[in-house]
Amino acid sequence: MFADALLAGLDLFLTPQSMLLTVLGVVFGLVIGALPGLGPLMGIVLMLPFAVSLPPVAAMGFLIAIAVGGSCGGSVSAILLRIPGTPLAAATLFDGYPMAQKGRAADAIGIAISASALGGLFGGVVLILTAPLLASFASNFAPPEYTMLALTGLIAIAVVSEGSLLKGLITGAIGLLIATIGTDEFSTGYRFTFGIFDMLNGFHIVAIVVGIFAISEMASQVMGGGLNEKPDVKAVRPGFRTVWMTLKHWKNLLRSSTIGAAFGALPGVGGTISSFSAYAVAKALSKPEEGYGAGAEGGVVATESANNATVGGALVPTLALGIPGEAATAVLIGAMLILGFFPGPALFANQPDIAGGVFLVYLFSNVALLFVGILATPVFVWVLKLKKSYLIPVVLLLCAVGTFALQSSVFDLRVMLGFGLLGILLRGAGYPLAPLVIGVILGPLLENNLRRSLLISREGYWIFLDRPVSATLVVINLLLIGGATFVTMRSLRRRRQAPLVARTNDAGR
Repeated sequence: MFADALLAGLDLFLTPQSMLLTVLGVVFGLVIGALPGLGPLMGIVLMLPFAVSLPPVAAMGFLIAIAVGGSCGGSVSAILLRIPGTPLAAATLFDGYPMAQKGRAADAIGIAISASALGGLFGGVVLILTAPLLASFASNFAPPEYTMLALTGLIAIAVVSEGSLLKGLITGAIGLLIATIGTDEFSTGYRFTFGIFDMLNGFHIVAIVVGIFAISEMASQVMGGGLNEKPDVKAVRPGFRTVWMTLKHWKNLLRSSTIGAAFGALPGVGGTISSFSAYAVAKALSKPEEGYGAGAEGGVVATESANNATVGGALVPTLALGIPGEAATAVLIGAMLILGFFPGPALFANQPDIAGGVFLVYLFSNVALLFVGILATPVFVWVLKLKKSYLIPVVLLLCAVGTFALQSSVFDLRVMLGFGLLGILLRGAGYPLAPLVIGVILGPLLENNLRRSLLISREGYWIFLDRPVSATLVVINLLLIGGATFVTMRSLRRRRQAPLVARTNDAGR
């Protein structure tokens, strides 16, 4: 099945436009990933308004390549400045920066890029082998299964989001409420439009995403200060010999890539957890003389191969089921919907050429990462010297131009600014942003299939327990909520006991 999809997508992939945009996406991803505080999600958000006007495979190649490049780019600043450009590169600090301190910065960056590319290719193999099989299994899903599946995706993201379970569920619920705005598909009635014509079709997903992530992030950067600071970065030029240095750790590479792909396929886990987990396993299995934590090559191999393999793993439920595993894949699903094709089992059945084209651009983006990353490292190092006072206005301009260009609508700009303000408030209160966007994406899927299920059912909500797959998903949802509630309650109990222990110790003195 996967071979058929690849052959069907070959013509869409082998075009100058698709291949060039994939390379450009890798370059932009590396740049945006290297800049501290930004990252692959921000890169996808910024380029989303421009990508949706492209042919489907070229657009997805561009956006996926940004994710691939951005997942690797954070290692550059982590190694040179001891500041991870993205949370994905946080574990790379353990051995990447010590290597730089020993005068091996070029080797460390070269190994990071090589491991990222090879780990990403491994993730691509996992994607190609498992996504069609998962889609084939899900092809017999009916509305009850899709209802529970959408609920699983939403709950999983809320449960593992930064902050408390309650805050994750609240922002997810806000996203679901936002998804109800506009014209009801079943009754054609207007909901929460307040007589405003521009709201009949709801809010454009791009305006929401750009506002909630990009505008709020730029505001956070401004409030963080240091706008005129210019980092002191030395020129670095890695060579292709670092590929062989990486392959010397082939067991570590395969093991860490497997961990990354497996964690990526789990909703809400992401590359940060997978990279730390891969590093912990590699260190536990290492020999004392390897010197993990003091500049070990294997430490960089483990973290970087894991976080890029996560991208391929995360695309499995995204393409096969239409369920995003994280904020970045939620934005990719939004792009697919705008481009006119729907991720899930129907994509492989009705548009195998699109699915195959996406597989191929993902594989090619990792090959491009290897060559572009090593050859253009001096450019990314130069980018690190940019002041925030120059960078932030450019990002804001891209946000405004891209959002307005979607529909030539001033209303979209107002939506963008409104959600930017909402993002600032949520950030300030410690609420995660990803569940809101995923709620907006999954809202229509959840609502429409819930209503269809109840129309089909003659026994109300029992339809979700009468079907084996649906019932299994119900149990999984209950376990997710129950487990997260237990962890949250235990954490609250410890916080309450901590002041009491402190007062007891003070009294004893």
